[in-house]
Amino acid sequence: MANQFDYDVIILGGGPGGYVAAIRAAQLGLKTAVIEKENLGGVCLNWGCIPSKALIRNAEIIGILGRGREFGFNFENLTVDYGVAVKRSRQVSNRLVKGVGFLMKKNKIDVIDGFGVLNDAHSIQVEDKAYSTANIILATGSSPVVLPGMTVDGERLLTYRQAIVQDKLPGSLLVVGAGAIGMEFAYVYNAYGVDVTVVEMLPHVLPNEDEDVADVVAKSFKKQGIRTLANTRTEAVEVAETGVNVTLKNLASGEEELVLVDQVLVAVGVRPNSDGIGLEKAGVASDRGWVLINSVMQTNISNIYAIGDLTGKLALAHVASAQGMVAAETIAGDETQPIDDYMNMPRCTYCNPQVASLGWTEAQAREQGYDLDIGQFPFQVNGKALGLGEREGFIKIISDVKYGEILGVHMVGPEVTELLPELSLARMMELTPAEIARNIHAHPTLSEVIMEAAHATLGHAIHT
Repeated sequence: MANQFDYDVIILGGGPGGYVAAIRAAQLGLKTAVIEKENLGGVCLNWGCIPSKALIRNAEIIGILGRGREFGFNFENLTVDYGVAVKRSRQVSNRLVKGVGFLMKKNKIDVIDGFGVLNDAHSIQVEDKAYSTANIILATGSSPVVLPGMTVDGERLLTYRQAIVQDKLPGSLLVVGAGAIGMEFAYVYNAYGVDVTVVEMLPHVLPNEDEDVADVVAKSFKKQGIRTLANTRTEAVEVAETGVNVTLKNLASGEEELVLVDQVLVAVGVRPNSDGIGLEKAGVASDRGWVLINSVMQTNISNIYAIGDLTGKLALAHVASAQGMVAAETIAGDETQPIDDYMNMPRCTYCNPQVASLGWTEAQAREQGYDLDIGQFPFQVNGKALGLGEREGFIKIISDVKYGEILGVHMVGPEVTELLPELSLARMMELTPAEIARNIHAHPTLSEVIMEAAHATLGHAIHT
């Protein structure tokens, strides 16, 4: 790299994309710095993926305790303390954030605190100091979208950012948006006794997932006491002294309903954190704020790269990390694996039952004109699932009749987020269901359902 610059690469943003890019760049011998305005680890470690999973674990335990008779135990006067759950989630988060700080020091990466702004293609300003660099990786992430006319106050109206740290729960909650974030919070709050309603404007909850999967989750939520309203739009939100008045409209019938809740959680999507970071000064092209990239994360400016939520590809931490590695390797001139296909990135939702998927849904595959072999196998006849007392759900494998190519995988049930890697690896290595079916799976395990679903695509599942 040229010696006229302070750094070989500066990463703007220290989230799961930025800090991974920094580590990989440093491993490849590049002099590296990360500029972070708030917290290393970004939203994922501090306000999203990690603390929410700690809270979900608490909710799972409460669910098991509530089924005590089934397992042969009981409690008298059982009490649960949500404040302790939040405290534990912060401890988990802080531990991992400290770990990222340690990795920065270990890899001799400079961490610059502050809000960075591009001066040009080779300079970033942080307060009164400019840092020069041969290459830049933009990793500034995203922020939650708020409904028009709505002001988040942290008391009545919230996004995940406020919800993840509040240690006192409302009596009732309306969740606007039935994607992963909305469904996970709905599950946790309901477990602690909150009266929860979830509203989704699209035809079914988890609108990006296969409809059969969404149906299982919706039915399970109903059993748990969570009301889900699909095909329903939030027309108006009015904060009152006694709570929040929300007008809902059923898009099929046109009927309106007025509900009064203590809090509203908005989880309808994200917007790019691209305002005010100097894209125009550096000449970086964007579309409605989303930075445009090629398959190696390069923008229209050859030495500037962008990764993570900022690119609008798929707002998931593991996607950002994968992009970060590709960007760092490309800058270093090392061998890398360009990313052209985001459809086959793994997708996970951690409510109960869990959801995990990759590739096309059945409807999408048919729209593409494929003739399909579909193998589906339920957890209710799986020995390990029965032993766990977790019988809901299934695994569905969608493949192309002509070549046996796996087009999509859709799972709903116990720990399916842990089962997905076998199938994402199979998809990457272009394995067919026939080869997965012949791969011997240990017994008794949940993973046997993958094997049985693979057999089912061939027309001969064993245990059904």
